[in-house]
Amino acid sequence: MVTDPIADYLTRMRNAIAAKHRVVEIPASKLKKEITKILFEKGYILNYKFENEGAYNQSIKIALKYHPLTKQSAISDLKRVSSPGLRKYVPVSEMPRVLNGLGIAIVSTSKGLMTDKEARTLNVGGEVLCYIS
Repeated sequence: MVTDPIADYLTRMRNAIAAKHRVVEIPASKLKKEITKILFEKGYILNYKFENEGAYNQSIKIALKYHPLTKQSAISDLKRVSSPGLRKYVPVSEMPRVLNGLGIAIVSTSKGLMTDKEARTLNVGGEVLCYIS
């Protein structure tokens, strides 16, 4: 049993990148699906596919993105910020900037999951889930 599914998601991605895998398979949940959609929209992953839609054992297959010449991953760092034992909530005035705007922070707000930049434009704060750069 996994006590922190988001940390498990990030760790599976981190391990797949370290091993230079092309595809990583992760157990699915609504939150993980939304994080995956954000990563795809921002260009951190190549593609994704939700397997076994509606079934009990759903999964997400994520195609990782690498530079064609240098074989460098598009994701250099994944960091969990808010954990089940220590939640990190921030108002819009204290919204973090990852790598001075080059990375993203995924924030869970009252208006759904979004990046730090989108939260600033909508003027909402929330729980900072993770940093991705």
